[in-house]
Amino acid sequence: MTAEAGKAGWYVDDRCTNCDVARQLAPDLIGEVDGRSEVLRQPRGEVEARQLYAAAFACHTRSIRHTARRLDPALDPFPLPLDDTVSLCGQNSTHTAGANSYLVRRPSGNLMLVDTPRWSPSLAARYGALGSVTDVLLTHRDHAAHGRQYADHFGARLWIHEGDLDAAPDADRVMRGTGAVEIGEGMLAYPLPGHTRGSVLYIADERYCFSGDSFYWSRSTGAVEVAESVTWYSIQELAASLARTADQLRFEWLLPGHGDRKHLPARQMADQLRQLTDRTREMKPRPVDFTALRW
Repeated sequence: MTAEAGKAGWYVDDRCTNCDVARQLAPDLIGEVDGRSEVLRQPRGEVEARQLYAAAFACHTRSIRHTARRLDPALDPFPLPLDDTVSLCGQNSTHTAGANSYLVRRPSGNLMLVDTPRWSPSLAARYGALGSVTDVLLTHRDHAAHGRQYADHFGARLWIHEGDLDAAPDADRVMRGTGAVEIGEGMLAYPLPGHTRGSVLYIADERYCFSGDSFYWSRSTGAVEVAESVTWYSIQELAASLARTADQLRFEWLLPGHGDRKHLPARQMADQLRQLTDRTREMKPRPVDFTALRW
């Protein structure tokens, strides 16, 4: 229990893994202190209270707590619309290291799920009430834990790349090689080996990029970054993947599994990717170090 727990109101308990999710959802209320999240101040007004509830319901360790009351399920805001096409699922899972996942509405009215929240029949029913989920798209092995359960519940196709197939050996669709793959109308997959051998990112409608753990928006640097210090396969392969793929990618929304989201005009995003490609080309292999992530 942290010192914050001795005060009235919201606090972060000692199970925090510094995954950054809570800080993304309540950036003025929760900050990083000594390598973990801490409540910086109590919410003022309804808008900030909603932000803290969102952080609490997204936290995969349920570390965002209140001294006087339990979380009220009626205040769970997820899935949380980012616009009229994409919703943030929340309810992050300990089995995916607290990764974010997304529901994507397609022109047909059907939905696709990119990576997954924690598994729960009640959560699956909540998502299914929004439309027919036709596909579960896994970005890589680290986020595969609940893919089969959600795909079976919805009668959906489960997708993964052959490089990470051992993490979902019963996948219905297996992407191969490094060429783009059409998942459905307006949805393309781009294999991007680097973070893992089978990492994939998905581009929807030339507007949304679901990047998995290949790259993300860093608030500390104000730029698109790769997780240089947490690259399981090869930073050199990631550099080669970016060099091969970056010029093919057009999007406005960057929606990663880990790290922050960002919405910019497509031309600015393209500039960010070109700069990232140049920086990544100069990176060398290094030991995995979660504490060096530039959130």
